[in-house]
Amino acid sequence: MKRLILAPLLLLTACGTPQEQCISANTRDLQVVDRLIRDSEANLARGYGYETVTEYEAMWIDCTPRPTQTVPEPASQMCFDRVPVSVRKEVALDLNAEAAKLKSLKAKRASLAKAAQGIVAACKAKFPE
Repeated sequence: MKRLILAPLLLLTACGTPQEQCISANTRDLQVVDRLIRDSEANLARGYGYETVTEYEAMWIDCTPRPTQTVPEPASQMCFDRVPVSVRKEVALDLNAEAAKLKSLKAKRASLAKAAQGIVAACKAKFPE
């Protein structure tokens, strides 16, 4: 019985406090720019970047028909089919363009951080902990 009560409570606590949810939801652009800055810095440090490409691989998949009123439990069937798979590949970068992009992102981050100060203060006032 205790497990049934604890499970929903654990899910609720994992979502963060209302203040944290407010701050996170209203500073999403800042979080995205921070991630892009980290990616750009890593690209410059490595000297190359990554690109996600979809390739198709032949695989055995379960293609059992869905149960119907006439056939409640159809026999299991396997089919050989092409399945999309995301693959990360290395790509060459123009390091000067990447450095310029990083500089631009850092400037954008500064302006977003300045705007976020008011948002964070408003969330803290609305949802004190």
